[in-house]
Amino acid sequence: MTMVVPIEPPTPPAHVTVMPQEVVAALSPADDQVLLDLTAGGGGHSVAILEFCPTVRVIAFDRDPAAVATTRERLAPYGGRAMVVRAAFDEVGQWLSEHGVSEVSGLVADLGVSSMQLEDARRGMSFRLEGPLDMRMDQQSGEAACELIERVSQDELADLIYRFGEERRSRRVARCIKQALADGRLSTTIDLRRAVVRAVGPRRVGGVDPATRTFQALRIAVNGELGQLGALLELSVNVVRPGGTAAFISFHSLEDRMVKRALSDRATWQRLSTKPVLASDTERAKNPRARSAKLRAARRVAPSGQTHASRGEVI
Repeated sequence: MTMVVPIEPPTPPAHVTVMPQEVVAALSPADDQVLLDLTAGGGGHSVAILEFCPTVRVIAFDRDPAAVATTRERLAPYGGRAMVVRAAFDEVGQWLSEHGVSEVSGLVADLGVSSMQLEDARRGMSFRLEGPLDMRMDQQSGEAACELIERVSQDELADLIYRFGEERRSRRVARCIKQALADGRLSTTIDLRRAVVRAVGPRRVGGVDPATRTFQALRIAVNGELGQLGALLELSVNVVRPGGTAAFISFHSLEDRMVKRALSDRATWQRLSTKPVLASDTERAKNPRARSAKLRAARRVAPSGQTHASRGEVI
């Protein structure tokens, strides 16, 4: 078993919400509606929605216990208009059913990793900070990155780096990672980055660090992110009422392709824009994370031959 070196990190910065105004414009919150924030993070989108309409209600979900705690504190001033629940995407449907929420007027999901997770070295998500090889969004369950690297074969590791990171040199990267593991030189995020650099070199293409794709791939694999996104897209069809809106912010091509494909179903969704909405130049200058963000939103279409009768929204 790889020895994980504990790192005492600096205090992480507050999460900066991406495209809050654009999300509110897409959702158009109105009186007494119930909306879902499927990635509570720091509560930014929930706050934007609650501030826009004084009677709208929000149920915010997150699988990260730290994000749940942060969001509960931030949304406390809104009282009964806001609720925060710890759940992964594939658990949300059951929670809604158990609590009598049959349908909602809209939802938003800010996919990917939050600034709080990236800048907390203990999470092991960033190659810029030295921390343990963890990468789990929920550190109380599941397999850490170091355990995944040990468990899979070199070929399996190469395959997941290629599939989830779109890294063309995945075979070489996997070989160098496994060699570092065998040599006892793979305990921290910095060790992992060094292994990747040995495989692909220190050069940067367009300012992108050579370890970016490998870290992305391992994080996606550790958290089952694409499977979770598939569950979320299926949930959206079932829970968003006709006339309601689903909005998704993605940060890499794998997520964006899945969202684009799902929202292209014209029998189910009417896209609000042909192309994804991008953050403004001003926002991108202030928040580097927003530079790769793509917002896609669509309105739920009523089933053919059916008219919609409201069944109510309950919290």
